[in-house]
Amino acid sequence: MKRQNISNVALAALAAAMLLGCDKPSTSAVGQKLDQATDKLVASTGQAADKAAVVADDAAITTKVKAAILADPGLKSLQISVDTKDGTVTLTGTVDNSDMREKAKQVASSTSGVKGVIDQLSVKAS
Repeated sequence: MKRQNISNVALAALAAAMLLGCDKPSTSAVGQKLDQATDKLVASTGQAADKAAVVADDAAITTKVKAAILADPGLKSLQISVDTKDGTVTLTGTVDNSDMREKAKQVASSTSGVKGVIDQLSVKAS
């Protein structure tokens, strides 16, 4: 009787192993999944590189605009902050008059790489 139970258990285990073996993905399916995972990794790496390039470009634009403002004799003594996001420069701070405000906007907009200027400059009260 024990021998028959052992045989039945062994037969059941063999049948389960065969069924599980039938469920295994083929080598080509594994290859396809690996290719898909690799494609996703390459795409996400490419997106990260693109974002890093935009951030680097924005930092370069900010530096160029700050240098151009400092190079302008009428603007260099003013406290103008420059921030860049996706090529759009935001100017903040206070200027002495509306002519200085326009000059700061013109200097920023004429800097290479600048796509647009957001003016958040305030004119000092007289």
